[in-house]
Amino acid sequence: MRRDIPPLAEVRRLTQKKRDAWWTVLLVDPVATPLVRQTAMRTRITPNQITWGALLLGLVSAACFTQGDWRWLVAGAVVYHLSFILDCMDGKVARLTGQGSVFGAWLDYIFDRIRVMACAVALMGGQYHRTGDTFYIWLAAGVVALDGLRYINSLEIFKTRHTMRKQIKARIRAARRAEDTAEVAFMEDLLRDNPEADIEQDIQQNLQQDRAEDAATTLSSESAPVLTTLSTESAPVLMAVPAKKRRKNADVIDLQREFRSRFPGYLRARSYLLRHRVRTHLISGIEFQMGVFIVGPLFDAVIPVTVVSAVLLLVFELAIVYKLLLSTRDFARTLDSFENAKTPAAAA
Repeated sequence: MRRDIPPLAEVRRLTQKKRDAWWTVLLVDPVATPLVRQTAMRTRITPNQITWGALLLGLVSAACFTQGDWRWLVAGAVVYHLSFILDCMDGKVARLTGQGSVFGAWLDYIFDRIRVMACAVALMGGQYHRTGDTFYIWLAAGVVALDGLRYINSLEIFKTRHTMRKQIKARIRAARRAEDTAEVAFMEDLLRDNPEADIEQDIQQNLQQDRAEDAATTLSSESAPVLTTLSTESAPVLMAVPAKKRRKNADVIDLQREFRSRFPGYLRARSYLLRHRVRTHLISGIEFQMGVFIVGPLFDAVIPVTVVSAVLLLVFELAIVYKLLLSTRDFARTLDSFENAKTPAAAA
């Protein structure tokens, strides 16, 4: 038995994500995290072996779904949830024991897609065999397609955001190389790291103070929030940041300013959810899977639950795309502000 495994509270800190799907936070982590500690402490099971176990349980769930009868649907739903618990455990064990690998991440992703595809075909095929309703065939195709769309969309949005951040950092480093203050922070990261802060109140207070003093863009007080040095009317970068969470000598770039201006209540809701480790994307691929493969079979309501889950997933995916669209506009205005800042300097 390993004696270097920390207490459960420390294991939670080391293994649980700062933000996760609400299904994982509420229904998986309370079970998975203690199991992760016991697994790491008492066995030599590797993360990849757990990943294989999750796939095998997923295939057992699919076998149950093929039977079509409600009792088998319940059995399949229970086994699917157990499979998902194992699926969450592999990454936690990897983080706790330092056994993570790039291949393990690839294996986990591929096995997840295989499990979803197998269970979708099995569940809808079993219901088609029981009822003869061809709509189940379309549902199977739709579930597989939406699961793939969700992850493709997530990857492409991540790449787009990474590209925008990379370009902004390059511009700032080029502009500030002579001053040796090339570091940049993004408002979204600061809000994620400090969900307890009342950022809206900080923003309003500092904007009022800025107007009253007709002043500078940087506050010298150690305890006061900081305003980015790129504050212009056209640039989406004037934001307040709690001093204890900001990075030293860092410009703060806000690529979500237009979105928050259109939805002022979003920031408070986001902060509340983050304080409970729940991400704002309330219906993601995880909740979609749980609706289709757990909630629907448990209540013998496969069609309505699958349709509702699909619609909600699409709504949240479209919301993310819309948020990205507004973010690209903030990105363009930020780049324009850099160009406008160069003009006076060149003239001087």
